[in-house]
Amino acid sequence: MHNRVVTFNGAKNIDEGVAFVRDTVDTTLSQQKGFRGITVSADRAGGVFGVLTVWETEADRDASEGTSAKMRDQGLEIIGGKMVVETFEETVAEIKSPPVAGSPLTVTRISMDPAKVEGNTAFFKSDVLPRIVASPGFCAVRHMINRQSGKGLVGTVWASETARATAADDAKSRRGEATERGVTFDDITFREIIFADLR
Repeated sequence: MHNRVVTFNGAKNIDEGVAFVRDTVDTTLSQQKGFRGITVSADRAGGVFGVLTVWETEADRDASEGTSAKMRDQGLEIIGGKMVVETFEETVAEIKSPPVAGSPLTVTRISMDPAKVEGNTAFFKSDVLPRIVASPGFCAVRHMINRQSGKGLVGTVWASETARATAADDAKSRRGEATERGVTFDDITFREIIFADLR
């Protein structure tokens, strides 16, 4: 799978934004070849609004760019703030319970030397993923990476705020292992899922 992630920082109108995604973006992209779903997340206090779309292939994702770009411009007028668009390969998607509105979400930005992407992705699958999945209250995880830049995102969804907080503490204890492997942790945001339509 492949992803497009659109992040609005300094978002002013989150509720209007999610209505636009639900009523216009999701409906339009559903007609595009290879579309496999969309989620919207927000940190209301921090003014962060994120839209993740999932595509069967890189070609399908890229073919939707023209349509997506027009809707992004509309979205920016509605949501406000500064918009950043990123593309990733989805290397891990483990879903125990599909995300629903209100689910707590942790988004961790990572970066590394592109030459280390393959090895670090394998390490995540073999060593990190089993520990995340075994955590109480685990619902879902996505690991996404841009192989050219070495930048990536890891999103984890939890059944409750308590589960997320416990998992966040556990993640801190694992961070040294990743740092030794050349992984840099750039930014962590705590959000909630406010819309999800996954196929």
